[in-house]
This record gives sequence, structure tokens and C-alpha cells, in this order.
Amino acid sequence: MRVLPPFTSRKHLPSKLARLRELDGRTSVLTRGEGTEFDSLREYVPGDDTRSIDWRATARQSTVAVRTWRPERDRHILLVLDTGRTSAGRVGDVPRLDASMDAALLLAALASRAGDRVDLLAHDRRLRALVQGRTAGDLLPSLVNAMAALEPELVETDARALTATALRTAPRRSLIVLFTTLDATPVEEGLLPVLPQLTQRHTVLLASVADPHIARMARARGNTDAVYEAAAAAQAHSERARTAEQLRRRGLTVVDATPDELAPALADAYLALKTAGRL
Repeated sequence: MRVLPPFTSRKHLPSKLARLRELDGRTSVLTRGEGTEFDSLREYVPGDDTRSIDWRATARQSTVAVRTWRPERDRHILLVLDTGRTSAGRVGDVPRLDASMDAALLLAALASRAGDRVDLLAHDRRLRALVQGRTAGDLLPSLVNAMAALEPELVETDARALTATALRTAPRRSLIVLFTTLDATPVEEGLLPVLPQLTQRHTVLLASVADPHIARMARARGNTDAVYEAAAAAQAHSERARTAEQLRRRGLTVVDATPDELAPALADAYLALKTAGRL
């Protein structure tokens, strides 16, 4: 029987679309970034960035005019699912891969409504799924059908092959969203050596599924076993935070959240990048 991903994060889509409508046209950004285009002129108000003043327009009228910018549409988003052994780790009753797929579906739905083009690839030691060139109306059914066949593979992900496949799939500047682990060893030995190949051309966002049980362990007290568990949880959290900081220093945006929080947090990170003109 073919089992499709449930897309439980769909409930967050209306609120994220409302934010998108505020961002796209109704609330224009004042500072120009790589992914913004000219929208309109309006009268300067205290607090506006003086770099946005249009001096030619100001000279033609009696008030100071500032330029506003709006996020560009038709940007390319590549969703990359790491289906290697770390995606098999269970958080609660489901593998981490399931939470990643759910977050990918919400982001795809939001980005397609924003006018961006979305592709997907899944990879571990070899390519497991590829969705390219779909229209907005056909995107979600195509992604769901591709994800239905995916299972975590108990092999070490080949970061070099994954990176090479991503670069072939996204030959022009794109937002690459990498769904993978924040465990120190796979990141430091696999991802970090090949990361410059991605960041020199693309904006990279890493999304990772955190285990809420670690947070509960960190709060445990009352007996010797609980204290040891809390110490282990604190060490695990510290290592994870250190790995995330390593990635941020290399220019990545990192979203580390529990399964219930990952999808909306990732959508917020995408909207923040659009607001800042980084797409």
C-alpha cells in the first residue's frame, strides 16, 4: 500500500500566507538587498534609512522622498532531504525524516504561493528522489508522491555526492534548504569540508530536527539518575549549539527545532530571508 505523507503542518499555512501578503506589496522593505526590486516612492518619516532617500525625486518636490523595495518573485528554492542513517533516528514515534518531509511540504506550499520555483532532491549515498520543473498547481502532489517512496537508509550520507547533485540541480543562484542532522561528527567530517562549494554560489539554510526529550532530561532532578541524565542532556545541547554556531559562522542560517515546531520555524526563516532581500 502506498502511504502518503500526512502534511500535518498544513494548519500553519494560513498564518504564514497572511505574513507573506504583508511582506509582498502591503509592507514594502526600505533597505535594498540582493533579492529586492524597486516598488514605489513615499514621503520620508523619522526612522527611515537615509540610504533609501531618492535625492532626484526629493529635488522635484517639497518633501523628502524615500524608495521602497519589495521582494523579488520567481526565485529558485531547492529542498534537499538527507535520507542517510541520521534521518532514521526516532523522535517520539516517528523517524526524523518524517518531520523533515512535513517541514519541506509547508515551505514548498508557502514558496510556491510567493511566486518562487521549488525543486526537491533526496539523497544519501545515491539519489533517491528528484522533483524538478513543476508548476505551482502540480508541485505539492508531485512532492507528496516522491516522498511516499522515501525511507531512511542505514548508510552514511556521502556529503560530496549530495553536494555535487545539488549543484547540478541548482546551477544558478538559489536558496538551498538542507534537511540534515546537527550531530557533530557527520557535520564536521562530512558537511563542513564541502560547504564552501554551496555557499560561494547559493544561500544555504540548514533545518534540523531536535529531540524534545533532551530538553525534558535537562530539567530532571530529584535523584542521582535524574542528575546524571540532566548532565548528559546539557552536554548534548552544548555540542549541538556549538555545531550550529560553526555553521552560522560560515554563512548558513540554521533552524533547529522539535518536530512540532520545525515546519513553522522554517517558514519564518524563509520569510525573514525574503524580507532581508537575501534570496
